[in-house]
Amino acid sequence: MALTGFVLIATETMPAGLLPQIAAGMGVTEPAVGQYVSAYALGTVIAAIPAITLTRGLRRKPLLLLGLTGFLVANTITAFSPDLVLSLATRFLAGAFSGLMWGMLAGYARRITAPDLAGRALSIASLGTPIGLAVGTPFGSWLGTTFDWRWSFGALSILTLVTLALIVTLVPDAPGQRAETRMPLHRVATLPGVAAILAVIFVWMLAHNTVYTYISAYLRTADVGLTVDTALVVFGVAALVGIWITGAVVDRALRPLVLASIGLFAVAGGVFLLGHDSLTAVLIAITLWGVAFGGAAAQVQTAIGDASGENADVANALVGVSFNLAIFTAGVVGALLISGGDGLVLPTAMIGLALVALSIAAVARRSAFPAGR
Repeated sequence: MALTGFVLIATETMPAGLLPQIAAGMGVTEPAVGQYVSAYALGTVIAAIPAITLTRGLRRKPLLLLGLTGFLVANTITAFSPDLVLSLATRFLAGAFSGLMWGMLAGYARRITAPDLAGRALSIASLGTPIGLAVGTPFGSWLGTTFDWRWSFGALSILTLVTLALIVTLVPDAPGQRAETRMPLHRVATLPGVAAILAVIFVWMLAHNTVYTYISAYLRTADVGLTVDTALVVFGVAALVGIWITGAVVDRALRPLVLASIGLFAVAGGVFLLGHDSLTAVLIAITLWGVAFGGAAAQVQTAIGDASGENADVANALVGVSFNLAIFTAGVVGALLISGGDGLVLPTAMIGLALVALSIAAVARRSAFPAGR
């Protein structure tokens, strides 16, 4: 499951490390290539809820294999596509399959795990996200810079084949949701705490992805000699620390963990802004950013799982929609910001949005992020 998450996150974020290369290769601008991320996110937003709603009674393993097969097709087409419109359409397709898989992975992990270890199981299953950020995206950036950006998507196709083989061999199956426990979507969305969690996700992820997608613009403005692939490696390694911390404490201290993570995220934005002319300060900011963000997925999925109970699959589909609506918005907002100003507007937006997310989480102390979990 963690390797599946690796494939998902590497596919989603790969363009962020290759904006100049893809733009040059396709003969378009960097903001246009930034829409690779937005198209992917839009596919997830549109497809996640209907896909999970229609499939929540199906067995999990065949569904996961179907989703990964869709990824294999999408990444292969992207690797060979000569046309921007075709590439954007293919990224939209990949996002649609992503909506299906992100919606089911968390519930799948909880179904094959003892209830008192559900948060830790989610942390392990979520390892693919920080490892994808630490290894997948930087490696893809290096591969695309050294050879050609198309090799990066070709490598993802090969890895997807390996993942399919391992799932067939190793991953246990699990049943879908029992019919008598299935709530309509609108009732899941109105369960106590769910709306507040989704709001925190959207604002926090909007802050993160606005900076992550256009990190090359910030580094050009900072001009401290730090390359994009090096910055992404530092971020990803720091994110592994964040996921380790989350796995260790999420089952007994969810609320303090969420508040501390968002607070540290805001501090990282401040260091980005104030220390932009110092290589040391920028590296510290990237490290703080990675630690703060590393466990975010496991934290919010644990919170939404607690709030939604048996309907965790549908609730996690809403999580996927919120995540990817933020990613889509970040692709557009980030493009507007860097088109109208220098890279320092990115950490400014990061700080402001982080403070909004922190305020929502702090107020939502009853059902969303309760004390004494």
